[in-house]
Amino acid sequence: MTNLFANRVLNNDTSDLNEVFKNSANPGNISFAGGFPDPQFFPKADLEQAYRDAIEDDGQGIFQYSSTQGLPALRQKIANRMADHADVHVSADNVLLTQGGQQAIDLVAKLLLNHGDAMAIEGPTYMGALAAFDTYEPTYYEIPVDDDGMNIQQLQRTLQAHPEIKLIYTIPDFHNPTGTTMSSERRKALVDLANQYDVIILEDSPYRDLRYSGHSVPSIKHYDTEGRVIFISSFSKILSPALRTGWMVADDDIMKELVNLKSASDVQSPNITLAAINTYLDHHDIDTHIATISNAYRTKRDAMLSALDRYFPKNVHYTRPAGGFFIWVTLPTGVDAKELLNDVVIPEAHVAYVPSACQFASRQVKNGFRLNFTNLDETTITRGIKQLGAILQPARLMTAPTDKLAVQF
Repeated sequence: MTNLFANRVLNNDTSDLNEVFKNSANPGNISFAGGFPDPQFFPKADLEQAYRDAIEDDGQGIFQYSSTQGLPALRQKIANRMADHADVHVSADNVLLTQGGQQAIDLVAKLLLNHGDAMAIEGPTYMGALAAFDTYEPTYYEIPVDDDGMNIQQLQRTLQAHPEIKLIYTIPDFHNPTGTTMSSERRKALVDLANQYDVIILEDSPYRDLRYSGHSVPSIKHYDTEGRVIFISSFSKILSPALRTGWMVADDDIMKELVNLKSASDVQSPNITLAAINTYLDHHDIDTHIATISNAYRTKRDAMLSALDRYFPKNVHYTRPAGGFFIWVTLPTGVDAKELLNDVVIPEAHVAYVPSACQFASRQVKNGFRLNFTNLDETTITRGIKQLGAILQPARLMTAPTDKLAVQF
């Protein structure tokens, strides 16, 4: 029967994503693999009450079809939040509610990408975005990431050599997977390049509110002068992933097409969930909730960095994020992190991480991995890093072919 499937489906391998969730679900492992929030901070009782209140207030209407774009009151709250927290001033008409940030990425890919179309993407990047983009079979041009985000000089050289590039995908705030944040200077330069080369920017920013140190910088959308930046965020990291509610912000012409694609995809996001989130926001200060989880995640981040400093060898490098969910580890050149994970780390240390190859469009960089620090307590974090560090000592590292590239920070 598989001979009936479209090539874009057959060519889209999501086994790496499935492996991450399998390793995360195994109770015998200390899993740093999944990008999971800490469930103890889900406001379960408040959300339960919000669902009840939303249904009671709206009666039968909440069970009916509604607008594709989503509940106007919630879209207005998001527009207000964009002004207050991202320095972006838009109306509710410029906001589209989606089923998580993942659907938003898919809608942009569907809008812009035909088979073979060129796009620039960070290396490494969010593997879920790669899974979405892969379906549309683009030609990728990988731009390295350093401590200040996407390397703008390399992006400029790439755009000069490949002016056919249509889309730039970036995660500027507490990048997934490296944890780094793009500087304000690079954000402005990125928009200038997009204007010059007539490119759309997809700014994916689900971690923006989760800053644990330093000062916030304006969003890329803030610098948008020609309506070519599409901003994505989500309630998954700040309320609950199970809500499956994200949002997109775009200027009028792009928004019109995104709404049409959303309508064709699923007609609308669940009206009951949108109404419950709106009711929750009416009765609770979400910034107080975010401050609570940020304080907890700061402690977890510090515990992981302290353990890394203590137990990892000096020839293994790692980032020091100011927020978000992740730390990126770079092993010596020639070490294959996936082979190491499967052959030694899981069997002996009983620790799971996400190897680097599935986080690069090229799939060629193999000597790195992503660690998540938000989903475990500090004692377990320390124990897991100690067990992993013992495997990573120079005498224990299993070597792979030496023609693999290292990511430098």
